[in-house]
Amino acid sequence: MGDCGNSGVFHVKLPGQDMIARRADERLATHQVKLPRRAVERPIRQVAKRLAMALFVLVATALIVYADHDGYRDNANDGVDLLDSFYYATVTLSTTGYGDITPVSDAARLTNIFVITPLRVLFLIILVGTTLEVLTERTREEWRQNRWRTALRDHTVVVGFGTKGRSAIQTVCAQGLKKEQVVIVDPSSKVVEAATAHGYAGVVGDATRSDVLLRAEAQKARQIIIATQRDDTAVLAVLTARQLNRSAKIVVAVREEENAPLLKQSGADMVITSASAAGRLLGLSVLSPAAGMVMEDLIQQGSGLDIVERPVIKAEVGLGVRETDDLVVSVVRGHRVLGYDDPSVGELQVTDRLITIVRATKSTRVAPDKRPLPQD
Repeated sequence: MGDCGNSGVFHVKLPGQDMIARRADERLATHQVKLPRRAVERPIRQVAKRLAMALFVLVATALIVYADHDGYRDNANDGVDLLDSFYYATVTLSTTGYGDITPVSDAARLTNIFVITPLRVLFLIILVGTTLEVLTERTREEWRQNRWRTALRDHTVVVGFGTKGRSAIQTVCAQGLKKEQVVIVDPSSKVVEAATAHGYAGVVGDATRSDVLLRAEAQKARQIIIATQRDDTAVLAVLTARQLNRSAKIVVAVREEENAPLLKQSGADMVITSASAAGRLLGLSVLSPAAGMVMEDLIQQGSGLDIVERPVIKAEVGLGVRETDDLVVSVVRGHRVLGYDDPSVGELQVTDRLITIVRATKSTRVAPDKRPLPQD
């Protein structure tokens, strides 16, 4: 392996410890799945709770011993008072056992076997609770991830959680998609941590690798959004995702318009050219600022006007496009998208889907199967 520096000299590098360590780090990174963290109590509060539990066990043990103090014998004197009961409970629970106070009656010995001994075990568990929590954390996290994978179906995978990825998932979630049904894939662990902080599950790794997408359960996803920073990465991610999932809807964003045909050939259902879309919006805003504001409003889901896709309801079957209550801009019939003024639309059919413009307050009541129309 080698690389070419600015001087034009080809440098050969033999595999060494640095390269092995780097590959090990890459393999480790691609195997990281991070789920949203649950609210964790503050350390001081955790310690206070465990201390209170330990004191409760100590007091309970002392009272049990004092209730049957006639069954115990003190080597210093025959009687066992309340102070002796607390002393006996302390040395017993801590497994110190000096032997100066001992149970002598059958009842006291049975109490020690069936009551004091379980309390001693509980007391030790409370004391070493922090250590046990550390030891069981990995097992609990693996169990949680396995349960998450088993329950995950028809979800949305978002490759890249930059500006485009965040905006895309915010738009989809504004139409009713739950955060539990979103998985973020990004090579940066910090980005994935930011995603999990917002309630999304995340996978650290390169989305061009099949093992990374498999950990995101891309093979069971309903839709995949690819919003990478580089067009070549987007092409490889689309190829990998399409190989794993033949039926998922794949929407991808690219910078250069000339790369759009290549992405469609790679398996993308929809290609959004971010640079061209921004340029057209800039030009429209120059020619007509009001029109630019309307388009910006349509793009931002959840406020003002929203553009949504919904099925034809029973009351609309047989009506014309202009006879519906909503403002219909297009009709999806089969695999064709017909304009509202297309003569072939005719009467609305039960299998049609309508692309409408509605108020945001109304779009929030759209049924879960009504997906938002990807914006160009």
